[in-house]
Amino acid sequence: MARPERIAVLGAGSWGTTFAKVLADAGNEVVLWARRAEIAGVINESGRNPDYLPGIALPERLRATDDPVEAVHGASAVVLAVPSQTLRENLAGWQPVLPPDATLVSLAKGVELSTLKRMSEVVGEVADVPMDRVAVVSGPNLAKEIAAEQPTATVVACRDHDRAVALQHACSTSYFRPYTNTDMVGIEVAGACKNVIALACGMAVGLGYGHNTASSLITRGLAETTRLGVALGAEPMTFAGLAGLGDMVATCMSPLSRNRTFGERLGRGETLAQAQEAAHGQVAEGVKSCSSIRQLAARHGVEMPITDVVHRVCHEELSPAPAAAELLGRERKPE
Repeated sequence: MARPERIAVLGAGSWGTTFAKVLADAGNEVVLWARRAEIAGVINESGRNPDYLPGIALPERLRATDDPVEAVHGASAVVLAVPSQTLRENLAGWQPVLPPDATLVSLAKGVELSTLKRMSEVVGEVADVPMDRVAVVSGPNLAKEIAAEQPTATVVACRDHDRAVALQHACSTSYFRPYTNTDMVGIEVAGACKNVIALACGMAVGLGYGHNTASSLITRGLAETTRLGVALGAEPMTFAGLAGLGDMVATCMSPLSRNRTFGERLGRGETLAQAQEAAHGQVAEGVKSCSSIRQLAARHGVEMPITDVVHRVCHEELSPAPAAAELLGRERKPE
């Protein structure tokens, strides 16, 4: 694929809008699809998305629409910026109008509940395209910091190295540095699991625990994430990189992380419903993905104790304090 000149971003949430800004700042003509016509109108009239990125000016090269046909027309790459558990339904509606040979780029980080498939697998299946046309972007991707042009690095992964390089060039800016990778499995497993570990870190914060606890959860969380990834065919070193350790640290430690903040509310004693209400429609992907990741681990005989207790806190009414005690009381063994 030649360097994309016209790129569609489907999904005008905080990360979708931010990545659209990155692409436009890199010199591309970008069309951002918003589900609600009023959001598209505000973006076009004011150059801002106040619902998701208040105070951030968007580039002139970026325009918005609520018509997916208009958004994808003539696009060399189509970026899918919707939550993981709604990707299949949304993409099924868009599939008939996707441009031929466009690179399909997933920003979603999760494992599908009904099928236990990674997001690239869902894209390939629903769009009915070869997997070398599917790419993913993952790494320390806290949207508000990137939108504010704070320096960060990320990973662009695709089985087709040339497509990965083309997308790398398409999203390279003075503040956003992408690296390429061909380990789709590792990149996606890391991106999904870090949300679950961030929920655990948030619960620890809510319980009043400090940095020792958080760093222990991050380290052991990375260990169980790596075990799952390797069992699925990933390269172990992927988990020491930006999409592994990098994203894990950012998501687990930052108050900007929806999953960490959601977990903190649970740790303070709020119910799942109360925490969801406080999130004001923002999706904490790990709440659902913890269940599918747990099932995927069981299918492959992989032990994931942190993921297991997060699932039970979120869906089986286990309280965070006993969950912490359970993790500490596990059988002692070598690291």
